[in-house]
Parts: sequence; C-alpha cells; structure tokens
Amino acid sequence: MEENLVIVESPAKAKTIEKILGKDFLVKSSFGHIRDLEKKDFGVDINNNYQPNYIISEDKKKVVSELKKFAKSAGKIWIASDEDREGEAIAWHLMEVLHLDPLKTNRIVFHEITKEAILKAIEHPRRLNKDLVDAQQARRVLDRLVGFEISPVLWKKVKPSLSAGRVQSVAVRLIVDREREIINFQSVPFFRVNAVFLVPEKGDKISLLKAELNNRFETAEEARAFLEKCRGAQFTIADIVTRPAKKSPAAPFTTSTLQQEASRKLGFPVGLTMSVAQKLYESGLITYMRTDSTNLSDEAIKAAKKKIISSYGEKYVKIRHYKTKVKGAQEAHEAIRPTYFDQEEVSGTSQEQRLYSLIWKRTLASQMADAEIERTTVNITVSKASELFVATGEVLRFDGFLGVYMESSDDESLTEEEKGLLPQLTVNQKLDPDFIQVLERFSQKAARYTEASLVRKLEELGIGRPSTYAPTITTIQQREYVVKEDREGNERTFLALTLREDKITEEVKSEITGTEKAKLFPTDIGLVVNDFLVKYFEPIVDFNFTASVEKQFDEIAEGQLVWNEMIDTFYRPFHLKIEDALNNSERARGERILGTDPATGKPVSAKIGRFGPFVQVGEVVEGIDEKPLFASLQKGQSIETISLEEALKLFDLPRDLGEFEGKKVIVGIGRFGPYIRHDGNFVSLKKGVDEPMTVTIDRAIELIEEKREHTIKSVLKTFDEDQEIRILEGRWGPYISFKKGNYKIKKGTDINLLTVADCKLIIETEGAKPKINKRRVKK
Repeated sequence: MEENLVIVESPAKAKTIEKILGKDFLVKSSFGHIRDLEKKDFGVDINNNYQPNYIISEDKKKVVSELKKFAKSAGKIWIASDEDREGEAIAWHLMEVLHLDPLKTNRIVFHEITKEAILKAIEHPRRLNKDLVDAQQARRVLDRLVGFEISPVLWKKVKPSLSAGRVQSVAVRLIVDREREIINFQSVPFFRVNAVFLVPEKGDKISLLKAELNNRFETAEEARAFLEKCRGAQFTIADIVTRPAKKSPAAPFTTSTLQQEASRKLGFPVGLTMSVAQKLYESGLITYMRTDSTNLSDEAIKAAKKKIISSYGEKYVKIRHYKTKVKGAQEAHEAIRPTYFDQEEVSGTSQEQRLYSLIWKRTLASQMADAEIERTTVNITVSKASELFVATGEVLRFDGFLGVYMESSDDESLTEEEKGLLPQLTVNQKLDPDFIQVLERFSQKAARYTEASLVRKLEELGIGRPSTYAPTITTIQQREYVVKEDREGNERTFLALTLREDKITEEVKSEITGTEKAKLFPTDIGLVVNDFLVKYFEPIVDFNFTASVEKQFDEIAEGQLVWNEMIDTFYRPFHLKIEDALNNSERARGERILGTDPATGKPVSAKIGRFGPFVQVGEVVEGIDEKPLFASLQKGQSIETISLEEALKLFDLPRDLGEFEGKKVIVGIGRFGPYIRHDGNFVSLKKGVDEPMTVTIDRAIELIEEKREHTIKSVLKTFDEDQEIRILEGRWGPYISFKKGNYKIKKGTDINLLTVADCKLIIETEGAKPKINKRRVKK
C-alpha cells in the first residue's frame, strides 16, 4: 500500500514532482479534466437551478478506474492540480468522481515546481475552495448556454454548421470594427521637411547634422513656398538644451505581457507561447504561467539581487515592487519568473530555450537600475522664415537594465531611429545646408490587430482572464471567422522636393505601402455573423457587458455572489432574445449590391451562401426559368471591398487551359470551389496554393496525375465479372463504388472474402436505407 498518493493534471508535472518527493509518494496524473458537461440537452438542467450534468468521457474511463484503485489503497491523498480556478475545478471533479472525503483530502498548491515550494505546500495543505470551483463552473455553464442557444439560430439564419461563443464573439467584433475603420479611412497627405547641415570640425573634417522642421505643411504649394524662403537664407543655432533623462524597466511578465512580448520578439503565436511555458513550468524551470500579477516574492527579489551584483555590480541593483494595473488581478499570485536566477540557460527545444531566456532577462531587468540618458536638443532658426529646424541627440551615460533587456512595442507608427552624439556646436553658430528635402507623407490608418495587440486590447477592456486569451484567439481562427496571414502592399506615389545649392528640384517617387505580416483579418462569414449578433444579441458582443460578466465571475470566486443566481439573471432575458431572433429575424446574407452588368443589364451582388462568399449576376424571378449566374470569391477578395469590375472578372471562368492526352483541360469554379475538368473527371485546386485565374496547363497536368496516382492506391479490389463494382479505401474505411454511388461496408468485414454477389447484396441493402439528415434539428 502506498502511504501517499499525489494527483496532478499533467504527466510531465507528475514526473517532475515524483523526483522531488521520492519513494514515499506515488504521483499520478489525471491527464487534465476527467469529466465534462454532457452534450445532450446543453448538459445543464435549466429547470433545476442550472445544475450541470457531468459525464466521464470515454477516453478518461481507464484513467478514472486506475485512480480509484490507487486512492482506495492510499493512506493520504494530496491533490496538486494548478492553483487557478480551472485547477481547483479539476480537484473538485477528482474528489467527486473518486468519492474522496473533502475533510480528509489535502489540497496543495504552489507557484513553482521546486523542492522548497512543494515541501512547503505539503506542510501547509488546505481544503478545497468551493468558491473558486463555482466561479469556474459558472463560466463553463454560461458559455455552454450561450454557445448551444445561439448556434442553432446561426444555422437557420446565416449558414449551417456555424457556432458562437461569448468571449470569442467579442474578439471577432474587435477585429471586424478595426477592419471597417481601416476600409473607411481616408488618408490625408502632408509634407514633412528635413535638412542636413554641414558642420566643420577640427582639421578638414565635416560632420553632418540632421534636423527636422517643427512644422508640417498641408499642401505642396506651402512646402514650395517654404523652400523658396530657404534660398539664400541664414541658418543659425538659437539654443542648445541638454537634459538628463531616465528609462525604467518593464514589470515582470504576466500571462498577457508574456504572450505579447513572445509574439513581438520571438514571433510565437499566443497558443505556442502557452504550450512552451507550460512545459517550462512542469519541468520546474519557471513559476506558474497563468497569472495576472506582476508581484515577485521576497525570496525571488533576493535571488535576483544576488545575481545582479555577481554579474553586473552593486550599482546595477534597484529593488522594485510592482503593482498590477489589471482590475481583478490576484496580487497573492506571482509574476512569471525563473525558479532559479543563477540558471541563465536551459536545455530543451529551441522554443523552450528562447522563451526561458526572455523570461529570465525580463525578470532580472525588473530589479535593475534605470538607464541614464543625456538628451540634447538644438533649435536652428531660418532668417527668412518663422519656423525652426530641430536636431536631437541622445547619449547613454549608464546602461542600467538596458544591458539585459528592452521591451518591444506594437506601435507601428514608432520608428526608433538611433540617436547618437551630435557634433560640437555653439549658440549663434552659422550652418550651411547640404540639402533641404520635403517629402509628401500620409496620415496612417489604425493598425490591424496582431495576436499580441489583440491580447492587450482584451486585457484593457477586462474581457477574459489569463487562462482564456490563447484559447479565444485559437478558436476564432479555427472557426474561420478570422484568418492570420501576410498580405502584400500596394504601390503609392509621393512627391519629393529638394533644395540643393539654391536649386529646387521636384520628383515623383513610388513606394510600397500597406504590407501586412501575421495580421488578423475578418473573413466574410466572420463579418456576417458579427453583424447578425450585433443586431439581435447586442449585449453578448458588448464590450462593457462582457467585462461586467468577468467581474461577476471574480465576485463568485471571492464568495460574494451565488453562481446559479448570476446565471439566472443573465439567462432569462438572453433566452427571450433567442426566441425573438428565431421567430422574427431575417436571413443574414451580408448582401452588397455592386452595380449592373453592362452586358446583360442585370444586377450584380456579393453575398454569403451555403458554401461561402460568392458573386451573383441576376435574380431569381417567379415564373421565369432563367437562373442567376454564380461565382465564388477568390482568396484575398471580400464581400465588403470587391468592386463591380473584379466581380465580373470572376465570370471569365471556366477557362480553357489547353489539351492533355488529346482532351481539353478546363478550369472553373463549382459549388465546392475551384476545379480542373479533364476527360469527364474533376480535380480540386489546392486551397491557398492554386488560383483558377492564374493556374497553368503544366500545374493542371500535375494535379491530374497526382489524383490518378492517389486513385490507383485507393483501389483495394476489383472484379473481372463486373468491372463497375470496385472496393476503395475511403476516409472512414473501405467502401463499395458502383456506378455513381458509394456504399458502406460494415466494420470488421474481410474485404478479401467479398464476392460480386456479396457486394450486390450490400448495394441493395444500403441503397434501400432511407437518407437521414444528420444535422441537428429543433425538437
């Protein structure tokens, strides 16, 4: 009999803890949650105070059976799941399923998987915190009710197979609102003036002094007029101001800031950041990675101080105690930090090493001295004008924390030019310009969200919590409401005016603008679903409402609110809106009228259909057999931005690519997307790789031959006596292909023993079965 049984939620965590505790402790994993809400009837008994109906999933029955066996023979049981609400819920489910006595079961928590932390937790166990469990249960129940009630409305009113979530829908709204802000943005040109002055120094050396005018002009005429004033003008240094300045380090990482910085510095998606951080935590290398606190323990601060002194010296130390600005943050928790500061590097994958290094540097820098900077500003007058040229220089007098770490920014408008030493200058010194240049610039649209900036916005609005950011962003991409992708920019012309040796020259130059890298874009279906939810379920996608729900979860966790009363307050008015939307809302297609087809005079529109966004020429008119023409939108095209000209080009398909084996090769777009047709057979174009307007005959032949090879490999058996009957390997196993029909073969059947007669019997039996619509219908 094992004296001590410790149950954790992760096998990797179990392995690390078992090494620490030794042979007197048996450490087992539950492999996450052992049960979840039943799928049938929401999994929530609405008429019984919203009581959840939990079931043990099939893949966890063996785990539960083993845990029951170990629990029965253990002298003491310790549940060591994570310290957050989800971890507390896992502990509660274990107690319920394993029939553990809450008064005799020890609940232990720790911020880091170190010997000191675990032994301290063993010495100070606590009882299960039911308030934390209820807060997690309230979130799970509320999200289930929202998802299961709104989704059927979307199926009926927008498109089959759609789904909606509470926090995810708000995230999509943020991205949709930003996209529309960008689409509607009108860029305004302005003119910026820069000068390069020649400064003589000792000997024959000439230094360059760069300066910018303190005024920007609205028109090219104003800019030309200013350059005219600069002809023959004197440029004089009016004053030189030198001021000391300081830069302070950023606070240690929270979940949100780690996700943001790993995205900016390492290019990690937020889901990858959390996955790698989880491995580092379970290996005992960092503290718990789901936290909204910037607090560091006294022991951690002492360890950081010792490391700084040994590596950099006493003058680099500055002890700081950070306070979290996020509402509802739990200061009792710690920031994400290394468990041991003397461990600068770790073994493991490249991703683990890079993320650990980021955490180590950020935490150490947070306890280091400010960087000391000397900033110099030089004002230069123009004798014939009232404007001033301003030159700035910056000298780093003491690097402080910058010797270890500097925080990145999401602000794309910030172009950090390196500001170095200025030449030796004196007040009233005359300067000769090498040249003065006016460049036409343009006001900038708001930046599209990256995963990092979306996390920051969600946190600012109080939407979601550390454990929800990554799943939210992953889910909206999996549901194809949002895509993360790179997009090429567009060429833009701009005017450049240059004054050199009293001569003004003009030149029209070009540049690429609007290039996007790893940005979040709403899809057409995302736009349509968002608009439908905003119209009929505005509270669900209201930022303040969603943030207030998070606060109520916090209140439940603190024992200030009863969880099912909170659910009831939300659910009753919400369910009325569901019924109203089902009965009274119009079908949402996101339709946009583009204009009239000049060839036929028929209206051209873009809208959402069952198989995605498409363009339609003509309308369905009762009594007239002529049907409208349809064409699917191509990659990069959107209902909101496609023009009439672009839409009509889609009807240039089908396109004749040439011949292969004496037969025509045609490319077109059908109800299931773009295809190649050859000799009566169809081959789909590869999504994201091939485009019907640009695919070549060589590529089409390559796709045709690929499909032939795949078809040959999928044929399991043929019959000489009836060559129309074939047994093929399909996605769900072997099946019979006969004429244009496919017929299922019962699982476990030995296909080698099947005869033509057997196959015909299966065809007859399967063909006689009524077709069942498997889509969920309202009872």
